[in-house]
Amino acid sequence: MALTWDAMVVVGTIARPHGLRGEVVVNPETDFPDERFAVGGLLHARPHGEPVTLRVQSVRFHRGRPIIGFEGVGSIEDAEALGRGELRAEPDVPGGRPEGVFFHHELVDCRVETVGGRAVGVVVRVAGGGGTSLLVVQGDGREYLIPLAADICVRIDPAAKCIVVEPPDGLLELNA
Repeated sequence: MALTWDAMVVVGTIARPHGLRGEVVVNPETDFPDERFAVGGLLHARPHGEPVTLRVQSVRFHRGRPIIGFEGVGSIEDAEALGRGELRAEPDVPGGRPEGVFFHHELVDCRVETVGGRAVGVVVRVAGGGGTSLLVVQGDGREYLIPLAADICVRIDPAAKCIVVEPPDGLLELNA
């Protein structure tokens, strides 16, 4: 059964065409760029509102960004027609996901509480990607930014929709 657009995860965005042969430069938004953009892999885009499936034909990295050629996209005009939107993939990472690695969408709507049982709020989104991501938590009419780091987020259970944090002194007050 094919996944819906919303059930897929964002792995990058098309930044621009590259050269005359239909390649595109991608801004990666994944912790697994080598796996996500591997030759033969499938990515999904919505250039005109309707999802299309693209098979990676070639890839090379330049300054941390993949330059990708897709099957059937052979000219700059074809690359331009893909637009500048998101590239999505099925949630499963080829080769498996390391323990303790979560997709951003798995953390949204999780309740956040301290190890002492104090309710902080609910994750509304996860910001960042290149370095340490931040949990954006809404609670008590406030927005808290909590680093998604193992020494702060001591227990993450997406199935139970719960994240237990042990914030350093002053972190929650800093956000208030």
